[in-house]
Amino acid sequence: MRWGKPIVLLLGFALLLWLRAGYAEPGPGLAGNGPAPGHILVFGDSLSAEYGLPRGSGWVGHIEQRLAARKQAYQIRNASISGDTTMGGLQRLPQTLREFSADIVVLQLGANDGLRGLPVAAMKDNLREMIALSQTQGAEVLLVGQHIPPNYGQRYAREFHGAFAELARETGATLVPFMLEGIATEPGMFQPDGLHPTVEAQRHIADTIWAGLEPLLK
Repeated sequence: MRWGKPIVLLLGFALLLWLRAGYAEPGPGLAGNGPAPGHILVFGDSLSAEYGLPRGSGWVGHIEQRLAARKQAYQIRNASISGDTTMGGLQRLPQTLREFSADIVVLQLGANDGLRGLPVAAMKDNLREMIALSQTQGAEVLLVGQHIPPNYGQRYAREFHGAFAELARETGATLVPFMLEGIATEPGMFQPDGLHPTVEAQRHIADTIWAGLEPLLK
């Protein structure tokens, strides 16, 4: 069978493209062009889930921008759910860790336990187990501390906040003492409900989280 000249030319051109592709430099998403990305899991409640905010304007987005500006290869998954408690988080964390192999877990839960007046001991047990699950998979844990208003009772408020520092000492997790440091007493930094930070507050929260996160980055 004889092939016509156009067919031969087309085959030759295809072969040339194949050879060029075989020796091309790796693209941005290919192995060989810098380190493989690390993975950061943000596991929290409405304070991390952009409640009442435009999509992409929360503190997690600010962290992503900071990592990109520094050319630090990390992929962030925000698995935060508004209204979640430590019990709810404990129930869903194993599946989340199976789906997303995290190098760092930012654990921001407990605020809803406090607002509901749930036992501090139960909250600690749930957080402890979530920390252990994360560490067993080789992840560093950044534990984000919370405060609750004193009208819940001085003793309860003191035990609630102290639980985070106690867990950090016990488990070796890195602690951010208070997520809303510097803005908690500023009414203008909160939405009309008085609980959820505004868009303007998100950069301040990102700065607070970054102080604990940066030492964990490879």
